[in-house]
Amino acid sequence: MTAALREEICRVGASLYARGYVHATAGNISVRTDTGYLITPTDACLGHLDPARLAEVDIHGQQMAGDRASKTLALHQRIYAADTDARCVIHTHSTHLVALTLAGAWSPDDIVPPITPYFVMKVGHVPLIRYRRPGDPAAGDEVARTIEAMHAKGTPIRAVVLERLGPNVWHRSPGEASAVLEELEETARLCQMVHPEPLTPAQIDELRVQFGARW
Repeated sequence: MTAALREEICRVGASLYARGYVHATAGNISVRTDTGYLITPTDACLGHLDPARLAEVDIHGQQMAGDRASKTLALHQRIYAADTDARCVIHTHSTHLVALTLAGAWSPDDIVPPITPYFVMKVGHVPLIRYRRPGDPAAGDEVARTIEAMHAKGTPIRAVVLERLGPNVWHRSPGEASAVLEELEETARLCQMVHPEPLTPAQIDELRVQFGARW
């Protein structure tokens, strides 16, 4: 199982890199295992990962094998603790989402408006997390509080965007988390291209009724 997860992390990393969702050594991917976590190494290029060199850490974050773990491991751990359904976390510096944080999010609870049905169904609410330096533990605290607050309101989330840094998305597998990331970044790109009106409340209600959208 661990070997398959290692291959899947590398496959998703290469796919995101090839299509421009990540660049240089920006971004990281982790997977929660039965004994801890697998995470991409610090300063690694997601387009050229080696399955054998992925960092393996225990449940306490202590490194067990592989290259040195990404400095964002602590943030990933906070996400896993706050959302027990999450099995994979992906962080990127996706261009259009970072640009939106510079230009101004649609609202604090939504980096982009609900402009397409698939964004509403596949992504949902995406809160903005105010700027903290990379690796600042306070960012993890705020992300965890945001996840818990949204769950308490009955609208669980699977993504946040860090101001000036980019999105963190999570799901049950690397493939599913990657799909959320792609839908989110493409929605941000659409917003910058055409400045569309959001779906109406009635249209969103229809998506809730017909497809169980969590909005």
